[in-house]
This record gives sequence, C-alpha cells and structure tokens, in this order.
Amino acid sequence: NEIHPFEDETGIEFFARKNDSSLFAVGMHSKKRPHNLILGRTFNYQILDMIEMGVERCTTMQEHKSQACSVGMKPLMVFNGEAFNRDENLVRLKSILLDLFRGEVADKVSLKGLEYIITVTAGPPGPNGETGLVFFRTYTTSLKKSGLRQPRVELEEMGPSLDLRIRRVRLPTEDMWKLAVQVPKELKVVKVKNISRDGLGDKYGRVHLGKQEINKIQTRKVRALKKNLDGGKSGKRQKMDVDTE
Repeated sequence: NEIHPFEDETGIEFFARKNDSSLFAVGMHSKKRPHNLILGRTFNYQILDMIEMGVERCTTMQEHKSQACSVGMKPLMVFNGEAFNRDENLVRLKSILLDLFRGEVADKVSLKGLEYIITVTAGPPGPNGETGLVFFRTYTTSLKKSGLRQPRVELEEMGPSLDLRIRRVRLPTEDMWKLAVQVPKELKVVKVKNISRDGLGDKYGRVHLGKQEINKIQTRKVRALKKNLDGGKSGKRQKMDVDTE
C-alpha cells in the first residue's frame, strides 16, 4: 500500500476505521527517506499524533543467540536520560511507546513473569541542539542463584536492536488532545465509603454502630420476672403463702 501519513491521512484513517485500531506503525523505504519508521495514534478514527524516525542501525532477533522470551509477555519499559522529560520530541515518543507496548493491565506481576525488558536510551543532542539518536534495546532475563532470598537477575540482549533518529513529528491540536485524554464518567471508579468487593465481584458493606446499652433496650414484659419495690417476691406468691398458713 502506498501510504504516506504525513502527506495524506486518508489511507491510515481508512485502515483505522476498518480494523477498529487506535495505534499504527508504518515502515517504508525511499531514496529521500531510507529505512523509515512511523509510529502514531488515532482518536475517533482520525490521526491524533505520530512520529517519524529513521532506522540507522538494526540487529534482528535471528542475529542474537540468546533465547527469546515467551510470546505475549508484558514488557518492562525503562527510559534512560533526562531528555525524555525535557525534549518535546522524546516526550512524545515516550508516550507513544508506552501505549504501543502497554498490553493488558496488571495489578500484580510475579518476579518470574518479568522475562521481557525494553530499554530506550536518549543519546547526546546534536551540535545545534537537535534531538540525538535513540537507542532501542530489548532484553530477556535469567534468574541466577545469589545466596539470598531474592535471585540475581541478569539481562541478555534478545533483539531487535534499533538506533533511531527522529525526523518529523506531528503534534495533536489542543482541542483534540483534551477529548482524547478525557475519561468517560462510566469508567471512573467512584469510591463509596465502607463498601468493598471481593475477587468474585460480591459486594460487602460495613456498618458502624454506637455503644449498645443493653439495660435500656425495650424487651418483652413478663409478669413473673417483675419484683416489688422492697425487693421481695411477687404479690401472688405472698398471698399463696398466707393462705397455706
């Protein structure tokens, strides 16, 4: 497919609507822009933002002799360099990569499940202040005995490894960005006091009661349990004693 997102958006928007996709990656090669890689996001089937990078060096997974991680693993993302907080282009790249490799949401992760690690390192800027190279590396982990409770973790480069140079960046409009990051009311978690749910979805409530004064509780009145004011027996029993005598 002849797709050039920066020149014509219709191709990407058509495939986004057809496949109900919010992320896209386009690889192309031309004399003007060799080994070109474009990563981007869509909102409401329209291009939200995208970044174009040139692949200056690539090492495939086949060239690495280390064992690859399991398929479908959630990666651990590591961003090295202060430029990811200052450089506008790298801030945008970081946001897109986090969405691209987000995967399923996990509240807890087992140590044995951390098999897939991605590191993105920002190189030094150019002489004119332009964004430097970005080093994209992928690793798999191996757990070694350390003599302690926690094992010693070693990283083995798994591939692919990419050296990327940012070429063009398209930022979203302010109005479109506000709509894209807005959380619907249906997805907002409203925390109700003293109400919780277990793993099966059952609802539990906690009720707080004040001090219970049992002596003042209104109970059923039984005549046989009543006492005279002087602490003696009931009148009926006293009368029976007199008749007996």
